[in-house]
Amino acid sequence: MASAESGHRSAPDSLQAVLWDMDGTLVDTEPYWIAAEKELVAHHGGIWSTEEASALVGQSLEFSAGVLQAAGVALSVRQIIDHLIGEVTERVRVEVPWRPGARELLLALNACGVPCAMVTMSEQLLAREVAGQLPDGTFEFLVTGDMVARGKPDPESYQMAFDRLSVGRRLQKDRVVAIEDSLPGVTAAQASGVVTIAVPHFIPIPADPGRHVWTTLEGRTVADLDDLVARLTQGATP
Repeated sequence: MASAESGHRSAPDSLQAVLWDMDGTLVDTEPYWIAAEKELVAHHGGIWSTEEASALVGQSLEFSAGVLQAAGVALSVRQIIDHLIGEVTERVRVEVPWRPGARELLLALNACGVPCAMVTMSEQLLAREVAGQLPDGTFEFLVTGDMVARGKPDPESYQMAFDRLSVGRRLQKDRVVAIEDSLPGVTAAQASGVVTIAVPHFIPIPADPGRHVWTTLEGRTVADLDDLVARLTQGATP
């Protein structure tokens, strides 16, 4: 396959689609979430450490809200979610903190005609704000936390994205890649059956034969993704 970087827009030979996590993978919003959580807990008279906040990375917002309630936040789950999303969205409107190499790889995939979807546990308000900073059509659609009954690490969100992308296409799960940064996200992607690349950010991700770990997306190309899928579908060890 000729790379998008060479200006050639031919489609990859093996890679069929890419599913993108948002927080921590596409954008470095985790510091925004942690700051909003600390401010909220402090407002309710409690203390919230970075270690406690890191334990929520990749979890569903409902789960995180329940933990914050236990930490002393005297609000309903819905009120906590709305407050946090509002705070993080306002920060994103001021500055979108793209992760190294993520935006470049996403746009290269788009240039090659590889369909992409966002799969995030953030809700539509924030996800649309981030997606809106990209060219129209970069993502075919967004799967957000308010669209599923069970958040990550359950595979429901990734299965939903695969099913939607499969409409009108003959997609195979061993030719669709998910890119994630957290253990709940990686677990969800793996359980759905798609090829899973972990790019750890805030917390380490344990080694597992069913996942592939890249230290960064910086410098990664469409050809790298295509080569990974080709090796896997041919039965070679990556």
